[in-house]
Amino acid sequence: MAGSTLASATASPATQRPRVGPWQEAWRRFRKHRLAVVSGVVLLALILAVAIGPLLWAMPIDEIDFTARLQQPSWAHPLGTDDLGQDLLARILYGGRISLAVGFAAMAVAILVGVLVGSVAGMAGGAMDAALMWLTDLFLSLPQLPLLLLIIYLFRDTLTGLVGLEVGVFILIVAVIGGFRWMQVARLVRAQFLSLREKEFVEAARALGASRTRLVMRHILPNALGPVIVAASIDVAAAIIAESTLSFLGLGFPPDVPTWGRLLFDAKDNLDFAPHWAMFPGVAIFLTVLSINYIGDGLRDALDPRRIISA
Repeated sequence: MAGSTLASATASPATQRPRVGPWQEAWRRFRKHRLAVVSGVVLLALILAVAIGPLLWAMPIDEIDFTARLQQPSWAHPLGTDDLGQDLLARILYGGRISLAVGFAAMAVAILVGVLVGSVAGMAGGAMDAALMWLTDLFLSLPQLPLLLLIIYLFRDTLTGLVGLEVGVFILIVAVIGGFRWMQVARLVRAQFLSLREKEFVEAARALGASRTRLVMRHILPNALGPVIVAASIDVAAAIIAESTLSFLGLGFPPDVPTWGRLLFDAKDNLDFAPHWAMFPGVAIFLTVLSINYIGDGLRDALDPRRIISA
């Protein structure tokens, strides 16, 4: 009897399951989401295309050739030309760098502000929590697009006069879009902090003498990053759409900077006889936003602790 008990209590090395960390488990679950994996490949292809595409397709983006104006896609111009004879493939590849840079930079601003506000509100509590959530609700109630247009209209000339036209517009658009996308992140982080600060491992760290900063940086914030990562993927897509909207309305980058939204703005009067001019940048925006949204769905499923536990 004793021998059988000892044998059953000691498992052989072959039957022991290897330890898997939470991030490895999340990656395993993310790979099961086929649409997310395919979208990741598509997004990576788009990033590589706009990063190294202008090096491979060395066509000038501002070379005017009236003999080739409004040409359909051909071997010489795979995506056709615009009303000035400029190559659309070169302009889309160049503009993709700006559109994607605006999306990721605005996402970084929104995540940074949202995590800061949400963590302070979740840890401080009391009057500080009420004041920060009142500020968050105030920003949520503001009409975003009219305020975006008003702020850009009022401060564009001043900022571009200080740092230059393209850099000034980039900083202004990133700051404005990021400044109106942090509220959802702040509410998510605050909810995570309110839940996690009462957990047993946080109480144990507090009993061992850990400071509040250490509790936040080493114990609470790393465990609250799941929803933040999902929100970050959504903010990238929203920022790209916002930049495209501003450029389409003529309040984004200057006309000689061919962002995807600016290309759509320039093509709107030629849709009847040059639909390719609007179709290709529109497809680029569509694929980018759709792939980021599906990646966000995959991250949501992979980082949901309830799904990980039930797996």
